[in-house]
Amino acid sequence: MIKINLLNSVTDRQNGTAAVVDRKVSSPASRLALMSIATGVLLAAVIGWDVISSQMAKTQAEQELSDQKTIAAELEVVMNEQKELEAKINNIDARINAIKNLRASQAGPSAVLDALRERIAMTPGLFLESVEQKDDNIVIKGNSPDEAQVTQFGRSLEFSNGLFSNLNIETQRAEVTNQNAVQKANTESPTAIVKLVNFTIKCAYTPSKAPNANGATTASAQTPAGAPNNAAPPQVAKN
Repeated sequence: MIKINLLNSVTDRQNGTAAVVDRKVSSPASRLALMSIATGVLLAAVIGWDVISSQMAKTQAEQELSDQKTIAAELEVVMNEQKELEAKINNIDARINAIKNLRASQAGPSAVLDALRERIAMTPGLFLESVEQKDDNIVIKGNSPDEAQVTQFGRSLEFSNGLFSNLNIETQRAEVTNQNAVQKANTESPTAIVKLVNFTIKCAYTPSKAPNANGATTASAQTPAGAPNNAAPPQVAKN
């Protein structure tokens, strides 16, 4: 009778296959190939992830750049509007300053004439020829038949609580012909000659010292001690 051991034959066959595989894997060439494949797979994964992350970062950067450009455009519009508003404000300020300067320039001579008119009214027989104002300095020219009237007028300017200051009075006597007397007499007689005192007063004018807003002063407050207070209309120089 023939006996066959199948178990041993199968075991022998499996052991032989495992040995062959083990021999192939344990060889240096096989190990190098496996390591190369694993390294390549890992490298491909790393490169793929880097490419994907770079693409995502690029997309995000482009989106942020687009947002920044939009914000910059809106900011430029706002800045242009701000510049236009500033230009309008500057134009308005310039107009306001021009109006203020115009009012000040118009009020200056008027205030000076008002102040002088009050003092001329207190000095009968005084005639003004010209009043010249340059900045804060005033030059007054006129004449009077009586030198005492010129002195009184100068004192009224001097005692003005600082409205008129640094007075310098120059006088010069002169003789002029009275044309009305000549025409009446039809001949030139000694009575037609009139003696006058020409005067030039230089002084400083300070509008802030005026008690009223328009620079006018009160006649009673500016009258020097002992000077007459005669309310008479201002005189105009006659040729």
